[in-house]
Amino acid sequence: MMNPFIRRVISCLLFGLILAGQAAQWPQVKATNIRRVFHNGEHNAFTDLIRWQGKFWLTFRSCPDGHMVHPTASIIILSSPDTKKWTQEHRFSVPQRDTRDPHFLVFKDKLFIYTGTWYCGDSSPDRSEYTLNRHLGYAAWSADGEKWHSPIMLEGTFGHYIWKANTFNGKAYLCGRRNREFDIKARGEGATVESAMLESDDGVIWRTRTLFQEERGDETAFQFGPKGDILAIGRRGGDKAQLLKSKPPYTKWNRREMDRYIGGPLLTKWGGRHVAGGRKSGAAFVGKRGPKTALYWLNSDAKNEKDLLTEFVELPSNGDTSYPGFVELSPTRAAVSWYSSHEKDSKGKPITAIYMADLRIQQ
Repeated sequence: MMNPFIRRVISCLLFGLILAGQAAQWPQVKATNIRRVFHNGEHNAFTDLIRWQGKFWLTFRSCPDGHMVHPTASIIILSSPDTKKWTQEHRFSVPQRDTRDPHFLVFKDKLFIYTGTWYCGDSSPDRSEYTLNRHLGYAAWSADGEKWHSPIMLEGTFGHYIWKANTFNGKAYLCGRRNREFDIKARGEGATVESAMLESDDGVIWRTRTLFQEERGDETAFQFGPKGDILAIGRRGGDKAQLLKSKPPYTKWNRREMDRYIGGPLLTKWGGRHVAGGRKSGAAFVGKRGPKTALYWLNSDAKNEKDLLTEFVELPSNGDTSYPGFVELSPTRAAVSWYSSHEKDSKGKPITAIYMADLRIQQ
């Protein structure tokens, strides 16, 4: 009979080899050329990044009054030939509304920027006055990157906090959070919030197609497979995120709890692999470390929740941070944008600025 001590040693070694094999399937990634690309003294946040018509495009919200809901907020759109030098192409706001969380979508040969807007009136509302029922989606769009149409009100989005968009088979799809049955008593966001998938033929007029989440809906990033199957990551407030899967006609969903919180989730592909990202926080990151923005390899078929995500880079960040944008440059190179408040100005006051980094898979 084998000695119990030796048996435990062998078991530990085998377990270590299994873990090493799991880690080895994912390539190592190095972040370089980390740089601040925009700061104007305002609160700059909620990025998205895309490549279109031979240029890179970067969008984010800028507000002199800070992170929360203010009618002084606006959406800024920059372009660059190389992600190094940026030029402001457009900036827009919506009267009496807070514009935030802009996202790109290329659809019908146009570049759309979608933004969710909280109603404010003439001044910044108290948190007790936040209600999704007065939310309304707006867009800016351009066919050439020079002439812009905005702000364009999006029909069918009243009462919806619109978020990320995607396309499949000639239609556009958009995530929109809303109160269940547009409950007039609900305030802010909570357990009664649904996360709807809206559908459009032209990118401007929208209708409900299905629900990502029937309760505790939140920011949802989603991708379509070649046959229209959906893979998505849904934020769940401050709790653990969920991995979502569905096939047409999207009446049935598989919702699987992940092993961590992800704020402002990203879901995209790089070199044929799925990439996830966003803010990480919680018990494992309390204290001096604070919240961080990180990127992960996603194994959507993993049997163990702990194997769903494998972190490959933690970006320089802290405090108010997340909402990464991502562009694949080649199967081994990519660019990422995010916002963070980890730096300070000359007076020692934290700033909230827009950052970028170059990513390269180590061969």
